[in-house]
Amino acid sequence: MEILTYPFMQRALIAALLVGVTAPAIGIYLVQRRQAIMGDGIGHVAMTGVALGFLLNTSPVWMATLVAVIGAVGMEVIRSRGRTSGDVALAMLFYGGMAGGVMIINLSDNGSTANLTSYLFGSITTVSPQDVTAVCALAAFVVLITLGLRRQLFAICQDEEFARVTGLPVRLLNLLLAVTAAVTVTVAMRIVGLLLVSAMMVIPVAAAQRVTRGFAMTLALAMGIGVTVSLTGTVTTFYVNAPSGAAIVLLAIGVFLAFSALATPLARRRARTTAAAEKQCTLEVPEARPPVDDVLV
Repeated sequence: MEILTYPFMQRALIAALLVGVTAPAIGIYLVQRRQAIMGDGIGHVAMTGVALGFLLNTSPVWMATLVAVIGAVGMEVIRSRGRTSGDVALAMLFYGGMAGGVMIINLSDNGSTANLTSYLFGSITTVSPQDVTAVCALAAFVVLITLGLRRQLFAICQDEEFARVTGLPVRLLNLLLAVTAAVTVTVAMRIVGLLLVSAMMVIPVAAAQRVTRGFAMTLALAMGIGVTVSLTGTVTTFYVNAPSGAAIVLLAIGVFLAFSALATPLARRRARTTAAAEKQCTLEVPEARPPVDDVLV
């Protein structure tokens, strides 16, 4: 294929593949906990890390990872304490991260608003070899946690109190989940962008939930959707010269709408199948026989 002859597209496709795998892998837990907006908040905070990377002449990806992890831990601490003012504190953290990123990038000699924009909305042409190395390492961490600890993470997402009673380290797992979400944001920011990464965490999972039952099937289908729309969107933007993040998210929304249209017929078919199975079981139940004594009488 002609597209593979360009080194920058090779790097972009690798990054897109990793985004498609990692974003739904962590997103399914956030959706279960009704924290779908968390990825968006972490993305706002990571903007400060990107700007600091330019200011300090270091890797924006690694600096964004550090700042995003600190921000995610702060969010989890606020959430766990459950104070009434927690939403105000989170809002200040989110918008403070965005404002800090814009301010710091203007103080930097190495960066510009244009450079920051490529991190906000994604840009396939700016994925460097160093970015690919960082993204591969971070993606490996995300996959290791989300798949290796899926039983424990699923338990705390369903019922924290029950998980605590069973002896699971709930607080540690909550912090690990927040850190993994932060790492996923930095994995996706070069392709999808910081402002759109939350969509890739949520939409493939929501689409998979429309047509599947069970955690394992939903996770597998969500990751499949994520990989498909990420690669398709990246290739499409190469030919039409459009923002990669926007194309990927719009494709994901299209998949969600298509699956939603299929959800009703599938539900009706399942209902008919269940009713037929119950009727068959009823017909197969043997008739009750009278007691032996009654027969003899």
